[in-house]
Amino acid sequence: MNRVLAHTGAKYPIIQAPMGWIARSPLASAVCNAGGLGIIETSSGETENCIREIQKMKELTEAPFGINLPLLFLRDENMIKFVAECGVKFVTTSAGNPAKLIEILKAHDIIVYHAVPTVKAALKAVEAGVDGLIVEGSEGGGFKNPEEVSTLVLLQAIRDKVDVPMVAAGGIVDGRGMAAAFAVGAEAVQMGTRFVSAKESPVHVNYKNAIIDAEDTGTYVLNKKSTPCIRALKTEKTLSIHEEGLMPKDTFARIQDLYFGGDMEASVGLAGQSASLITAQKSAADIITETIVGFREITARLGAMSAGDGF
Repeated sequence: MNRVLAHTGAKYPIIQAPMGWIARSPLASAVCNAGGLGIIETSSGETENCIREIQKMKELTEAPFGINLPLLFLRDENMIKFVAECGVKFVTTSAGNPAKLIEILKAHDIIVYHAVPTVKAALKAVEAGVDGLIVEGSEGGGFKNPEEVSTLVLLQAIRDKVDVPMVAAGGIVDGRGMAAAFAVGAEAVQMGTRFVSAKESPVHVNYKNAIIDAEDTGTYVLNKKSTPCIRALKTEKTLSIHEEGLMPKDTFARIQDLYFGGDMEASVGLAGQSASLITAQKSAADIITETIVGFREITARLGAMSAGDGF
């Protein structure tokens, strides 16, 4: 039995990442209705809006969904209290030590997976009592560990140390990436950039096209000597930050102008290296179906190899 499916109740082991402002009910419900697990974000800090989005989910889908609690960005206790009592049974935590939330979430029979960028962080999270791990490699977009470790290496290194279920995150957009992740110990994948470019994603078409048009070298890792360290699309603005070495404090002040207004120079367009593997805008249902079909084709071929002597 796949442990992630047992924990989430989803049909397929595909999770949509909790991108701030983006991972709300239109996208998350589409992912859920296609058999994946949609996650509602709370990193935007818009407590009341996020609560409304969680409530909307129950109108838009009958499938289970999850909520992300980024410890660093939680502005008050209201969101934690609401999540604990709203009936959702799967929560991901990130950006901090999950120990402070484990007791209250477990008291409400909630499954908790924590996002980790290193083996050390994984061991600490398991010791705190989490049920599983979101293993975030350096290929992924958004907030990153400045000491870069790739998804495949990190999955193997963590699996050598612990036996909790792992969700692979970073560099995955289809069945090929999913099969590779499963080969080294993952039981599910999380996709962010792939779903940002989905038809149901609320972001401006300029942002989606920037992802689709990105080359394999189309992202920068920025602000490695400070915090937060991020991976974002190459633009004139991110080139300037890259050359300067440090990110201005107001970098995210106009992030919604980029996300929803389409001004790609207003802020930084967070995206992973997997952007170069995305060639078209597709529906969440098509993304999930094609990923599962591709995964099964590859694993069937590998299974046939294992049954014989050839390669």
